[in-house]
This record gives sequence, C-alpha cells and structure tokens, in this order.
Amino acid sequence: MGAGLDGVVPEQVTPATPSSRRADRSMWPLISPYWVSEDRFRAWGLFLAITALTLATVWVNVRLNSWSGDFYNALQDKKFETFQRLLLEFAGWAFAYIALVVYAQYLTQMLQMRWRRWMTDVYLVRWMEAAAFYRIGLVDLGSDNPDQRIAEDLRDFIFSSLDLFFGLLKAVASFVAFVGILWALSGPLEVGGVVIPGYMVWVALAYALVGSLLTHAIGKPLIRLNFLKERYEADFRYALLRVRENAEGVALYRGEAGELANFRQRFGHLIGNWWAIMKSQRRLNWFSSFYGQLAVVFPILVAAPRYFSGALQLGGLVQISNAFGEVQDALSWFVDAYARIAAWRASIHRLRGFMSAIDRAQALGEGMRRDPADRIGLGDVAVHLPQAPEAGSGLMGRLLVQADAEQIAPLEHTLIEGSSGSGKSLLFRTLAGIWPFAQGQMSFPAPDQVLFLPQKPYLPLGNLRSVVCYPGALQPDERIAQALHAVELPALAQRLDEEASWAQILSGGEQQRLALARALLVRPRWLFLDEATSAVDEAMELRLYGLLRQDLPQTTLISIAHRPQVARFHRQRLILETDRDGAPSQLRRETIPSSEPA
Repeated sequence: MGAGLDGVVPEQVTPATPSSRRADRSMWPLISPYWVSEDRFRAWGLFLAITALTLATVWVNVRLNSWSGDFYNALQDKKFETFQRLLLEFAGWAFAYIALVVYAQYLTQMLQMRWRRWMTDVYLVRWMEAAAFYRIGLVDLGSDNPDQRIAEDLRDFIFSSLDLFFGLLKAVASFVAFVGILWALSGPLEVGGVVIPGYMVWVALAYALVGSLLTHAIGKPLIRLNFLKERYEADFRYALLRVRENAEGVALYRGEAGELANFRQRFGHLIGNWWAIMKSQRRLNWFSSFYGQLAVVFPILVAAPRYFSGALQLGGLVQISNAFGEVQDALSWFVDAYARIAAWRASIHRLRGFMSAIDRAQALGEGMRRDPADRIGLGDVAVHLPQAPEAGSGLMGRLLVQADAEQIAPLEHTLIEGSSGSGKSLLFRTLAGIWPFAQGQMSFPAPDQVLFLPQKPYLPLGNLRSVVCYPGALQPDERIAQALHAVELPALAQRLDEEASWAQILSGGEQQRLALARALLVRPRWLFLDEATSAVDEAMELRLYGLLRQDLPQTTLISIAHRPQVARFHRQRLILETDRDGAPSQLRRETIPSSEPA
C-alpha cells in the first residue's frame, strides 16, 4: 500500500470567503475574550509575571555578554586571578538564568491550561447550545470534525499564541538591549570613502531581512499543507471510530473490504499531504540550516579586520560575535518561527470556521416560533428537507410536510401514521425543536414536561445507574431497580455500579426497554415515542404500552409506530398523506374507535 500512496495528490482547500480572509487578518476576536473574562485577574497576573521573567532573562544575557568580554580578555592577557573570579561570577549568572527560564516555563504552562480550560468550556457551551452539535451534521456548514476543533485546535492555538508572543517579546527586548552594544563595539567602517557608523548593526539588519524574505517565499506552502494535515488526520481517525461504533453492522454486512478501501483512501490523502509537507519542510530546512550555520561565523568574518588590525581585543571580538548573534536572532525570529506561525494560522482558520458554522447552525431554526402552552398546537407549520448550500440559495429544500391548525390536548393520546418517506420522523424532530428546516408557529409545553424517546436510544458513558437516569439527576437505587423490573430487565438492577460499553452489551430491544425505564423515572406530562418499541416482539410491545398507560396515567402519549396493535393505546390518529408525487404531506385527523387498551 505504501508505494501506491506516495503519489496521492492532496485535495485543494476550498477558497476562503471574504469573511474568512478577514478573520485570518484579525486574531483579536479569538484572543481577547479570555483576557476580559472572570479569570482575567489571574490571567493578567500570570502574563505580567512571565513578561517580567522573560525580560529578566534578556538582562542576564546582557550581563553575560559583558562578562564574556572580560573573560576572554583575561585569557588573552593570562590573568589567572581575574579568570578565577570570572568563573565564580559565571556560576552565579548561569544559576540565575536557569531559575528564570524554569519558572517562566512553569508559569507559561499554568497560563496555557487556565486559558485552555476557559476557552474549551466556552466552545463546548456554544457547540451544545440550540442543538448546534446536531445541526452542523445535517448539511455542510463549512466545518468538519468538531471534536478535533475543540480538543486539538484550541490547544494548539493557545499554546502557540503564548509561545509566539513571548518569543517575539524576547526577540524585541534582545534587539533593544543588544543593538546599542553592537553599535558601540562595531565602530565605523569606511567603504569607498563613505564612513558607515555601527556597520555591524546594518549588516545584521540586511542579513535578517534577506533571510526573512527568502523564508517566507520558501515556506509559504506550509500554511495550506498544515491546514490539510489536521483535516486528513481527523477524517482518518473519524473513519476508524465509525467502524468501532458500528462493528456489529459492518461484521454482519461483511463490509470489511469496503471499509478497508475507505481507510486506505483516507490514509492516502493523509500520506500524500505528508509527502508534500516533507518536501516543503525539506526546502525550508535546507535554507534555515545554511542561514543558521552561516550566522555562527559571519560576524567574526566581518569583524576580523578590526581584530587583526589591533583595534579589538579577543574579548571585544567575542562580545561583537555574541551581540551580533543576539541582534541577528531577534531580527530572524520570523525565520525561526515560520513553521510554527504556519501551523498557528491553520488552527486559527479552523477555529474561526468552526465558530462560524455554529453561528449558522443556530440561526437555522429562526423560522419556527414556539410559544409555551399546556397543549400542542401547529399553526401553518412547514417542514422541509435540507439541501446542500449553493451560491444564491438557502438550506431549505423540498417542502415535505404541511400542517395547518392542528391541536393535541392533554391526555389525547395520538398515533402518527403515514407511508415511508411521508415525513413522520421529521415531524417528530420538529415537535422536539431540533429540526431546523421548519417554519411556522407552534404551541408547545415546557421542556421539563416533555420526554422524547427515539428509535435508537442513546446510552452515555458511565455506570449503569447514570445510564438509566440520563439525562436527569440520579434517582434512588430502589426506584431505578423498580423501573428496571417493570420493563422486565431485573438482571440489570444488580449491575448499577458497573461501567461498561452498554450500547455494545445490550441488544436493541433491551436498549429500548431501558429507555422506557427512564420514562417511568422521569414521569413526563408528554411522552413522544418514535418507533421506541420497534426492536421488541409484539407481545412485549403490548405489555410495555400497557405499562405506560397504567403507571403514567397523567402522561399524554404521542407515538410513531408501524404495528397496528399499538393503536388501541391511543385516542386518535394523525395521518400524513399526499395526493400526488412531490406534493407535501398533509395531516388528517381520525378518531380511533376504542381507546381502552386491551
């Protein structure tokens, strides 16, 4: 497989929109919120402490530069006592420098984690608000792999932001501190009758400027390639996760060959992009290595004429070399940090795209007005299918369901029926308030009075006690055991403390019965069931619906079900029907003759 993947050409990045290009130019909306948050005092305290430590390391470097001149002059003049004193002095400066660096890194890591904790919570809240996590997956809103955005891109953005800022701060401080030293030590240089004062400063400026321009020209492709790298890594990881979550289905379908081909295709994109990064990084490394190695001897070569003429002692030559190195390093910060800047910009682009996608997802449901009431009322509700975003068009696709002036009163148990594809499940999601492609007006009970049970229950991570009580507060073990016995899962009542992958352990029917146990614990005023008993046999389905009617006498049942026997537990039908192909389904009410359960 490896040989066949080398030639894979990475996909091209979708061209950035004007708004995303503006976001790339302005990082402030991402950076600023934390620094005015409730954690701002500790954040600014840590920031100022790190700044002070960083500037202190520069000051120690200045002192060490002065020390190096005296030290090498003592060596040249063979002054042993001065040599011994300077060695002891060096030990003090070295210890001070090490302590400053250690505590600067420690406080930086502390600030990184505080910032990451705050920002991760903000992004998690935004992602979970208004079911944005669900809506983003319905259509392409310009953001993929939300888990990577929150877990990795936030981390990389924060860590890189602080690393780059304090690196730049140290570079600026070093330049200010050493440019004067270099100016004074280098002296004038006469070229063609023109005297150039502080010529080593101008040489350093020219050297760094040429290096920065060439670095940008050579390394520019890394920005796009780093963006793609994170995307392909996440896509490959997501494909592996999907197979793990659906292992039984893949095994039953004998889908190993298809999944393996999918893995290879996604990994091929990853490898192809990695080859492109390697080649681009290789060119950049060639240049930066030559640039760095030349910088070691370049100042000595330039200053050598003054040394050999006797205008400089050995200590002065070493001081010039060190000062030139500090100035050149400061001016070459862009060269050294270019690869990190490229990765940083890629993470910013992904985070801005993620937040933009959340904003668009949350705005999708603005066409539906929901008013609180003690009953369900549909006023000119239109339920649409989604469509892919295209130039000049919205996300609302074909109109699937049209509901006008329908009401469901408390305890008016209702069965929703219709042919496959008529829109039953979409109407169910619209009632739940999670389907964003709907318009109109709806009256609906308060959220704490309603419970929705989908066909495939969600079983979260944790022990069985928290799984049964999800999403509410934990109930006493006696009530949980009673509910599990009622839905004929008595064995589970002995395993409440056990943590396991319950979605893999329990059968589909057991999972649906566990979800009904939740309903017995929550005791909602309104219970919506979308094929919530489809995985159990007919006899069990009758017993479960009888249990709901008996144990929840004040609960209104609204069901979607295909088996006709379920009808006896309801008072009326709402039938979705259409007169012709392509026309939206209309709701027709029909009374069920006998509402008494058998």
